Amino acid sequence: AAGMFLRLLSDVRWRAANLKWRRMTCSRRSTSSTAEPHPVALPAQAQVVICGGGIMGTSVAYHLSKMGWKDIVLLEQGRLAAGTTRFCAGIVSTARHVSIELKMADYSNKLYQQLEQETGVKTGYVKTGSISLAQTQDRLISLKRIASSLNVMGIPCEIITPKQVAQLHPLINIHDLVGAMYVPEDALVSSANVSLALATAASRNGVQIHERTSVSHVSVQKGRVTGVETDRGQIECQYFVNCAGQWAYELGHSGEEPVNIPLHACEHFYLLTHPLKEPLASNLPTIVDPDGRIYIRNWQGGILSGGFEKNPKPLFTEGRNQLEIQNLQEDWDHFEPLLSALLRRMPDLEALQIMQLVNCPESFTPDMRCIMGESPTVQGYFVLAGMNSAGISYGGGAGKYLAEWMVNGYPSENVWPLDLKRFGALQSSRTFLRHRVMEVMPLMCDLKVPRWDFQTGRQLRTSPLYDRLDAQGARWMEKHGFERVKYFVPPGKDLLDLDQSKTFYKPDWFDIVGSEVKCCKEAVCVIDMSSFTKFEISSTGDQALESLQYLFSNDLDVPVGHVVHTGMLNEKGGYENDCSIARLSKRSFFMISPTDQQVHCWAWLKNRLPDDSNLTMEDVTWKYTALNLIGPRAVDVLSELSYAPITPEHFPSLFCKEMSVGYANGIRVMSITHTGEPGFMLYIPIEYALHVYNEVMNMGQKYGIRNAGYYALRSLRIEKFFAFWGQDLDAFTTPMECGREFQVKLEKGMQFVGQEALLEQKQNGVYKRFTMFILEDHDTDMDLWPWWGEPIFRNGRYVGKTTSSAYSYTLERHVCLGFVQHFDEKTGEELVVTTDFINQGEYEIDIAGQRFQAKAKLYPFSSLFTHRRRKDEVELSGYQRE
Repeated sequence: AAGMFLRLLSDVRWRAANLKWRRMTCSRRSTSSTAEPHPVALPAQAQVVICGGGIMGTSVAYHLSKMGWKDIVLLEQGRLAAGTTRFCAGIVSTARHVSIELKMADYSNKLYQQLEQETGVKTGYVKTGSISLAQTQDRLISLKRIASSLNVMGIPCEIITPKQVAQLHPLINIHDLVGAMYVPEDALVSSANVSLALATAASRNGVQIHERTSVSHVSVQKGRVTGVETDRGQIECQYFVNCAGQWAYELGHSGEEPVNIPLHACEHFYLLTHPLKEPLASNLPTIVDPDGRIYIRNWQGGILSGGFEKNPKPLFTEGRNQLEIQNLQEDWDHFEPLLSALLRRMPDLEALQIMQLVNCPESFTPDMRCIMGESPTVQGYFVLAGMNSAGISYGGGAGKYLAEWMVNGYPSENVWPLDLKRFGALQSSRTFLRHRVMEVMPLMCDLKVPRWDFQTGRQLRTSPLYDRLDAQGARWMEKHGFERVKYFVPPGKDLLDLDQSKTFYKPDWFDIVGSEVKCCKEAVCVIDMSSFTKFEISSTGDQALESLQYLFSNDLDVPVGHVVHTGMLNEKGGYENDCSIARLSKRSFFMISPTDQQVHCWAWLKNRLPDDSNLTMEDVTWKYTALNLIGPRAVDVLSELSYAPITPEHFPSLFCKEMSVGYANGIRVMSITHTGEPGFMLYIPIEYALHVYNEVMNMGQKYGIRNAGYYALRSLRIEKFFAFWGQDLDAFTTPMECGREFQVKLEKGMQFVGQEALLEQKQNGVYKRFTMFILEDHDTDMDLWPWWGEPIFRNGRYVGKTTSSAYSYTLERHVCLGFVQHFDEKTGEELVVTTDFINQGEYEIDIAGQRFQAKAKLYPFSSLFTHRRRKDEVELSGYQRE
């Protein structure tokens, strides 16, 4: 009965808000102001059709209309805000690990704060603040890292003691706490009402909203959206936005050209109680207890509490409509562990009367980050979905960024961590998604220490050498579905101990990686780098060269056999991709890109290369196994195996040659290692991979050869000041800002994308500079390690964040890479960053609230100093520049 009462209550409230919205919007039409008995006919055409009337769809409509686009139709299969949005817990929290998610949540909070005033629709916005609890020291470190990010972004935040928790929320049991993080500006809202307020504002700006209208499929011609088919007729359109929430996957697959949107729904439970005898204050802080896997907020004088259980229940949306999904069953046995955690945290609730256990659907993605952006296969098809239970926190910001993307061609921030194109078709297997979301949902609360890996959906894309390397002690991580080696565990090491060494401090693999780095510097190592994205671009005439010259910043008109490092830039001069291109013949090029560029780079080139049957592009990633032979003895191993001279005279740096290695022909050998160390990349047709690997290992025995992994590669490239795309470089970073002017040929005799922006930077200077920092007063054994995302301070003022870091076994210090900006102390205006500005500052790196002194460098250390030295012999300021 209580459950029925609550549903009736929420229905009454929802209908009241919905009716108010309808009156506002219907008064604009020549129909009666009641709910539409005879629905208004759909328009025959529109510029944009948005599918989904929850927080995401209404936010996109609101922001597009704010930016001046008026010809917009929003379609909802049921009633507005009646899906997941209606059951959302309404917690707006900015405490996020990923920078772009933090910015989205902060914008959402500020938007919701003024939305009621703007629209006249009550949103239930109350600034309560939030308290994230820590039961362990590791959890407290994790919170301190978030607090550092919040503070430098101007979001008030502090680490507090258990006693202060009790003062802020008297009902909380604090006996097992070691500390907490308090964010005073976090808030609560009624998520359905926020959605209706956004719809009201959008409607006033000219957006047409049609409820009870289902989209059956999206029409596509020549790779572009042309219209949508609905159960009430067809609408021609240029843009389609899939905000269908848990139905986004099926809707993506229902079109003439499938669009893969990897998400899967799970059942999400929360509890509602009657008001306490002394009703809770409406501004009582929300409690997040990740170690207890629960959250607790005030709800009409009682509480609302839910969580993320260890054994989630995937939800199957196939063939089910919105109404069916609303009537999910209570499951008290399933909720029992979360209820126990709630009663431990708030013991006074024992006598409280429970009103209902709500079971609502939530969509989760394979990497716990939401999905936004344009489809790689269909132009004009945009997606915003998969919010991982943070829809109300992200709703405002996500809608804003997607609207900017559609109107301007790019958003105002780097959203690559959320871009749909970070996934390939392989992540859209229903079985994969079902298994992965069962891991993802518990991970929402699990402690995320650096370098953790997903356990489900593994061994999907593997090198032909996988079993061979695995048998030799390889420990694996996954990138874009591809298995890559982290390091190799030597025989006799305690494997179990090593696999469980997850920490913010010095990791157990420290010495293992150190010995691999030493071997790379003194002998020779082999790293399997088969996961790199590999394209071949060729033509019958000069089409390939001319097209690539326009799309890439360096000069590709080089002699056959030469390798060119170059950026694939956007109009603003930012890196869409950072790659190496070998000229195989006059009319054929071999392009090597980072692993996670496979979908993004293909789509970028496909949309920009001329539609010419004489020009072909082929993804040959799967055709070649790539072995990186690093170290001073690599030349000896290769020359013995190929019976060909490999000396610098015959095989200069950045050179590519097809050779025989052992019995195998057609091996593409390049004098490049992506680390700054001497050596070669071998691109081997996969059928020869095992043979070539065995030959290399056998021949290398006398030179001290060993296997190595990506952790050693990371240490080598960071101490050599090599920037990697996706970590250091992104679409908002230009070659001028990261010391790569030499990879740009501004005067190559023809225009290229981004040229104007780079010429402007060359003339006026840059507003951020890629800088190398060496930690000086940092104890590797005892202090917290830097990983990435740490704030950088110059003379006590915040100037930027680190983008990647590693321990340098050569310098015996930690090295961090990051960008330094220059803000005017009085106005906050961005100023040009000069070499003097970098060199004349005193720097500190903030690691979880503790600051460490650092030496800033704009150039890598000279190779004269690559020999191992004792710390007390090293005078950092005395190093030469390369």
